[in-house]
Amino acid sequence: MRDLSIRGAGNILGAQQHGFIDSVGFDLYSQMLQEAIEARRPKDEREPVAPVEIDIQVDAYIPEYYITDSRQKIEMYKRFRNVLDVEELESLKSDMIDRFGEYPEEVEYLFTVTELRVHALLVGVESIKEEGKKITILFSEKGTANIRGDKVMEVIAEYGRSVGVGMEGTCLKLVMNVQNKNLQEWLYAVKSIIENLKMALKEPSEVES
Repeated sequence: MRDLSIRGAGNILGAQQHGFIDSVGFDLYSQMLQEAIEARRPKDEREPVAPVEIDIQVDAYIPEYYITDSRQKIEMYKRFRNVLDVEELESLKSDMIDRFGEYPEEVEYLFTVTELRVHALLVGVESIKEEGKKITILFSEKGTANIRGDKVMEVIAEYGRSVGVGMEGTCLKLVMNVQNKNLQEWLYAVKSIIENLKMALKEPSEVES
């Protein structure tokens, strides 16, 4: 069964999580996530942040055997959703281990997906989708305008023919062939590409107002 994908959060609810959804109510869960986003900064400082849609086949969630209390689980999901930089993510890792012990593989993937989202936000990526044996990284129009094409080519050059570049309408699109890669390999590759694309961002003086 395909994991449930939540826009901006990645696949944080696995196929085994139906009991959790039933116990807290998915509408309430979604509402609490949204409230956490809105409460991130004071009203006069809030700016709308375009979410990153992450739709990939990975069991990235908090298993019931790791955190049994539903309220604590919701609290931790809200903290994952609120992470905006790597420092916050590392702080969350430490806190999670302190409170609940060493986390299992599913939570490790949740951290990976969250880190992927953090880097994607910084470089203007709109969506990351698994489509068969390919991973498609699509930039927003603003993200496309803010990135240098020549630097993008430098970043993807080390991957040879496994990564293609093109346009979807007015938006930059990268496509990675992952046919010969396992889950850990292509997740690491996608994360590395997006993280390295930060060096391809235009300087503020180069961006058209």
